[in-house]
Amino acid sequence: MYYSTTYFSPVGIITLASDGNNLIGLWIEKQKYHGDTIFKEMVEQSNLLVFNAAKKWLDRYFRGEKPAISELPLAPVGGEFRQEVWGILCEIPYGQVMTYGDIAVKIAAKRGKERMSSQAVGGAVGHNPISIIIPCHRVVGSNGSLTGYAGGIKTKIKLLELEGVDMSGMFVPAKGTAL
Repeated sequence: MYYSTTYFSPVGIITLASDGNNLIGLWIEKQKYHGDTIFKEMVEQSNLLVFNAAKKWLDRYFRGEKPAISELPLAPVGGEFRQEVWGILCEIPYGQVMTYGDIAVKIAAKRGKERMSSQAVGGAVGHNPISIIIPCHRVVGSNGSLTGYAGGIKTKIKLLELEGVDMSGMFVPAKGTAL
């Protein structure tokens, strides 16, 4: 059985999901792929230790602090490739961004391959089930495009600004999945 609770944040209502011990989901209301890795029924259970820890982490984050990802027990549900991509997302420091291509290069090197598809990386980034904490909002297009955030472009911008990212070379694309 899985458990859920809600958290009211500056970017909207957030649903948190847990297996009882680990955080397995964090989705912003109306986020694309909301809850898509949860294949069992979720029961509202607000008083789990992991939810209390996650809410305190989020409180600190939204106050502009920089809590460590390692403070929380995370267990995102996904295949090997997605897990690799999400692991790289966790390495992107506060206030910095990385491109889909940069992640593809890292995955290719890790796997001993010459190349890796940036589009495949984009799919894994977009299906990140623990948004904000696993910082998929820190991934941008190679040209500075703020595309590809399942929580929406306005939310991505708010999160990057909160973290102090220099937004001067970035832009909102005319078309894209994050709009």
